[in-house]
Amino acid sequence: MVRRGRHSGPHRRAGRGEGRVRIIGGRWRGRRLHFSAPEGLRPTPDRVRETLFNWLQPWLPGARCLDLFAGSGVLALEALSRGAERVVAVEREARLAAELRERARLLDAEGLQVVCMEAAAFLDGPATPFDILFLDPPYGHGWLPRLMPRLEEGGWLAPLAHLYLEAESPIDPQGLPEGWELIRSGRAGQVAYHLVRREERRL
Repeated sequence: MVRRGRHSGPHRRAGRGEGRVRIIGGRWRGRRLHFSAPEGLRPTPDRVRETLFNWLQPWLPGARCLDLFAGSGVLALEALSRGAERVVAVEREARLAAELRERARLLDAEGLQVVCMEAAAFLDGPATPFDILFLDPPYGHGWLPRLMPRLEEGGWLAPLAHLYLEAESPIDPQGLPEGWELIRSGRAGQVAYHLVRREERRL
């Protein structure tokens, strides 16, 4: 996965020019993706993505997914490669969004919808419930505490949704919205990553 907008810490630095990532599993396994690498873009290590998708595999086939900070789009494409039915990838940078559309065309990834928009503005629109959500926002801006309640209250989550949260430090389970359960966590260098499950609510 590649994300933009991180400006502190040596693990978040990326040079200008071109970056590369690869799809790890599924029908496009081994495909390498080239993308623009403006300053602030960084790839999450392959082993983190491999761990994440091993966690998610029971729920991926036929899933509807949302990637709110798409960057290179490798998370979105990895999900489709492994059996997701549909992925909406939100990316504010027009160049990255255009590159992702072109990669989807080359891979014939019909289930991918790319939206060039700020994440917060996207959540102001009509809500569609998703089964799996990827939240890997820019570090140091307090995105996760602001976004999580909006997702819960705005109708963006399916009854048993799973959410991938990535941050510069471990999250406090006590800070999660009511009904969200932290079920997996990992650490790779200075990157903390988590899998959260939303419990089905009974009226």
